Amino acid sequence: MSIAALYVVLKTLHVGSVVLTLTLFVVRAAWMVFAPARLEQRWVRVLPHCVDTVLLLSALGLVVLLGQYPGAQPWLSAKVLALLAYIVLGTIGLKRGPTKAIRSAACIAALLVFAYIVSVALSHNPYGFFA
Repeated sequence: MSIAALYVVLKTLHVGSVVLTLTLFVVRAAWMVFAPARLEQRWVRVLPHCVDTVLLLSALGLVVLLGQYPGAQPWLSAKVLALLAYIVLGTIGLKRGPTKAIRSAACIAALLVFAYIVSVALSHNPYGFFA
């Protein structure tokens, strides 16, 4: 497989995983508010981790293939830092928040951080939609 073909496969896999992880997060956030018992289903606890693993592995594949590393590329550094914030906010939103209001606020904040990550990815600018 050529490098160009591998790039297309990895990027398609990465973008598809982004869409799927966002969809799963929104569904789980809605269930957290309106149907918390649904969050206990086994597939709901397992599938997001599988999707996020594919997302992370495709990202690492793109980093290696393109030779663009966080630290060397400010926009990638911004994405990685924002990803950490998204993970923390998502964990508070879906599991660790002590009240439904705090969990809801954390989910909304996580979605805003997610939008920032996408804007950075599309613009290759660490300021994203703030630029």
